[in-house]
Amino acid sequence: MDLTIISPEKVLFAGKVTSVQVPGKAGRFEVLTNHAPIISSLDEGTILYKDDDEHTQEIKGGFVEVANNKVTICVEL
Repeated sequence: MDLTIISPEKVLFAGKVTSVQVPGKAGRFEVLTNHAPIISSLDEGTILYKDDDEHTQEIKGGFVEVANNKVTICVEL
């Protein structure tokens, strides 16, 4: 699936991943291929995403949108 992580200043990541974990307001959740469409606000915490390696991004908050195997995350750093 395609992941894009953006802040107001720049694109932090754009590429193919196998999974994404985000700190949702109601608790941490994971997005995998063919996930149901969702829009959720994010709490302060860590985004964990996997391609060939594991990567993390610390955030203060933001929003995530998932639709058609595309995950877009807008964050505050």
